[in-house]
Amino acid sequence: MLVTAENPAAARPLLTTTVAKEYVHRAALAEVFLTGWAKTGPASFRVSAQWPRSHSFYECENGLYDPLLLCETVRQTFPLLTHVAYDVPLGHQLSWSRFQYAVNPEAMRLERNPAELELHVTCSDVRVIRSLPASMSMHIEAVRDGTTLAVAHTRFGCHTPAVYHRLRAGRAGEGAFVNAPLPSPPVERTAVNRHRLRDIVLSPASRHGRWQLRVDTTHPVLFDHAVDHVPGMLLLESVRQAAHALQPFSPGMMPASMDATFRKYVEFDEPCWIEADPVADPVTETVQTGGGRQTVRVTAMQGDGLAFSATTEMVDTVP
Repeated sequence: MLVTAENPAAARPLLTTTVAKEYVHRAALAEVFLTGWAKTGPASFRVSAQWPRSHSFYECENGLYDPLLLCETVRQTFPLLTHVAYDVPLGHQLSWSRFQYAVNPEAMRLERNPAELELHVTCSDVRVIRSLPASMSMHIEAVRDGTTLAVAHTRFGCHTPAVYHRLRAGRAGEGAFVNAPLPSPPVERTAVNRHRLRDIVLSPASRHGRWQLRVDTTHPVLFDHAVDHVPGMLLLESVRQAAHALQPFSPGMMPASMDATFRKYVEFDEPCWIEADPVADPVTETVQTGGGRQTVRVTAMQGDGLAFSATTEMVDTVP
C-alpha cells in the first residue's frame, strides 16, 4: 500500500495492548490477560487474550500452562463484557455463583512465544432490572491456534452499590480488608505442590482431609487490590491444593476440570474450613487411588453453613 499524506493510516502498524485494567477489576497492568474484544452476534462476543510464558503465581509446570490461569482469564472476561457490552457502570459489584471448566492438556503446552487465545463467548439467561443485567450466564470456548484449549461455563450476579451494601450487611468497604487477621501457618510446601510459602492457601488442622483456609491479604496476585471478602480465585486455588494434600499425587497432576458452586461470601473474621474427599468411580463404586486420574470433592465451611463446594478431576500430565 502506498503511504501518502492523504493516507497516513497506512504508515501505522496494527498494535496490540491490553484492555483497561478497570474493566477486569485489577489494579496491576501486569495481571491483565485480555487484549481486546468484538461483538459477533446479538449475545455473542470474541475476546482475545495472551498468556505469559512465566507467571509469579500461575506457575507453568512440566511444560504446561496452569489451568487456574484459564480460570483467571474467564474471571476477567465477565467484568469486561458486562462493562463494555452491557453498559454496567464501574463501581457495580459482580459475584460468582457457578463456574465450570475443562481443559485440553495437549493445547496447554508452553511454546516459544506467549500463548494467544480467542475466547468465543455466548451470553444467556440475562436477567435485567432497570435496563441493566442483574445476573447472566456465559458459555466460553477458548481456542488456541485453531484448537480448542478449554470450555467453560459461568453464572454471576451484578449488583448496584446500594444492593451490594444491603447484601453485605455492613461488611462492604475496605474495613474488613484492613482489619483482616494475620494468615495462619501454612502446610508444608511439598504437600500442596507449591514452591513459595506465600502461595500456600491451606493451614494444618486436626485431622486428615481437613484444613483451615489460609488467607494472606498481602499476596500480590490473589489480593491485587482491597476487597471485603475472600476472592473466588483463592477458593479455586484451595481446591487444587486440597486435592494435592489429600493424597501424594505426582507433581504432574493438574486440575484438568472443575465444577464449583459459590454459595455465600467467605469472610475474613472467622475461620473457614476446607474439607476434601476422594470421589468413588460411578461404575465400580470404588475410589481409584492410583493411575493417572482422580476425582476429588472439596467443601468450604464457615460458621454453621456451606460457603463453597467443588469437584475437580486431577489428571497426570507426565507420561
